[in-house]
Amino acid sequence: MDGTKEVGLRNVSSTCSISEMDDFDLSRLLDKPRLNIERQRSFDERSLSELSIGLTRGGLDYCEITYSPGGRSGLDTPVSSARNSFEPHPMVADAWEALRRSIVYFRGQPVGTIAAIDHASEEVLNYDQVFVRDFVPSALAFLMNGEPEIVKNFLLKTLHLQGWEKRIDRFKLGEGVMPASFKVLHDPVRKTDTLMADFGESAIGRVAPVDSGFWWIILLRAYTKSTGDLSLAETPECQKGMRLILTLCLSEGFDTFPTLLCADGCSMIDRRMGIYGYPIEIQALFFMALRCALSMLKHDTEGKECIERIVKRLHALSYHIRSYFWLDFQQLNDIYRYKTEEYSHTAVNKFNVIPDSIPDWVFDFMPTRGGYFIGNISPARMDFRWFALGNCVAILSSLATPEQSMAIMDLIESRWEELVGEMPLKIAYPAIESHDWRIVTGCDPKNTRWSYHNGGSWPVLLWLLTAACIKTGRPQIARRAIDLAETRLLKDSWPEYYDGKLGKFIGKQARKYQTWSIAGYLVAKMMLEDPSHLGMISLEEDKQMKPVIKRSSSWTC
Repeated sequence: MDGTKEVGLRNVSSTCSISEMDDFDLSRLLDKPRLNIERQRSFDERSLSELSIGLTRGGLDYCEITYSPGGRSGLDTPVSSARNSFEPHPMVADAWEALRRSIVYFRGQPVGTIAAIDHASEEVLNYDQVFVRDFVPSALAFLMNGEPEIVKNFLLKTLHLQGWEKRIDRFKLGEGVMPASFKVLHDPVRKTDTLMADFGESAIGRVAPVDSGFWWIILLRAYTKSTGDLSLAETPECQKGMRLILTLCLSEGFDTFPTLLCADGCSMIDRRMGIYGYPIEIQALFFMALRCALSMLKHDTEGKECIERIVKRLHALSYHIRSYFWLDFQQLNDIYRYKTEEYSHTAVNKFNVIPDSIPDWVFDFMPTRGGYFIGNISPARMDFRWFALGNCVAILSSLATPEQSMAIMDLIESRWEELVGEMPLKIAYPAIESHDWRIVTGCDPKNTRWSYHNGGSWPVLLWLLTAACIKTGRPQIARRAIDLAETRLLKDSWPEYYDGKLGKFIGKQARKYQTWSIAGYLVAKMMLEDPSHLGMISLEEDKQMKPVIKRSSSWTC
């Protein structure tokens, strides 16, 4: 395993306060012979040699490794490319230059990247702000390149903003709510910088960002795993910040499910798209944030109470989502044969879903081999749409079992034309059209069919797809997607999204030089070239959540 030694991997678990379920012994990897991966039907020898590390039958066995960042070799040359034998694509230098142009400074310190630098656009709107969710791929790019300062500054600044009083009209938001975005106002006369935050009061629809707090916790762990710097996460301020975020989610109420009840437009899909209820994107991020927080919270008086609630919720949440959100060929057939109006604890159709409500497209879309987590489930309602972010995060967080993770990748390969097409990756599939579009979106002119959040193709999702591919031992899928992106992204000036059934056209309202399109590409490239980077954004399966729930105990069909 000389390849692993050359890239300078190190195990931080000996110095880290990460919990045992999140630890990994590097010696196991170094002593382990390379495994035969004939089981992967599409895993070629080229993919294996480029990974240069051991793979397990279910995917990678090193998810908790981080690397020791080296010094930067130049302004536009990423460290990861300099450390290995890969020839960087000509686009990489342009991407780094564009990413650095997007950096925002507060009192001389880098604190984030703005959403887009599109000088050709007449309307700036809020694209000149630093969005929490948008900054995540930028942060990962800087961490992978050995530049953690901007990430640390961002985490501290957003943590400071969390403490602000948040009001919309006469209503006060919860103390733990993180901002959707913030803006730095420069006063050249007084030579002062001021922060202005948006907690949803300025957003379209006035919806608070449920995902911001989850991304913040996930990024805090990524920073800790990448740098080995435990001091930030262990500060009283960060400990309190995590507890405040989780208190919002773990409070008891009228819920009968462990999933989070959400309004439409509370995540990356920030407009009305029929995701109200229990959207898979939020549930997967919630699960991952809980696991990340579990590894960073101190076992003091306040932390211990929070940890106990997290553990209970994780068990219930994983059971619920693995059982009821999962859809494969057999499950679809079972739902198709459901009886309705069952009233007992042994009911098979527990949500009273009417079989006639299954949309016709699902029967053609579902391959005999493969599966995915559906978009939503609640009483008498199943949203069968595919949502990329939720499924990829489910793989990375190990919310998906190893079998489910492999099935998701099988689905992507089987339905490449529909989910990837000519530009990765469809944010949702399929598009809502005609009468359904009018009812679900409220005739939204931006979310017309196969555009924006309604079946549009988003290059930023490339990094999530790549991470999921590496974790499941299918890097050739990521390479194929990256090759597609490289034919268009730079030439098209890094658009925000693409339109059309195949993602062929630049989005009708897409901003150019969209920062997370740029950063998503860089992160995907660096992870594929040095898979050890995956450790900062991936979690191994928690053995305590065994046995694996493959089917609800009441399935008797």
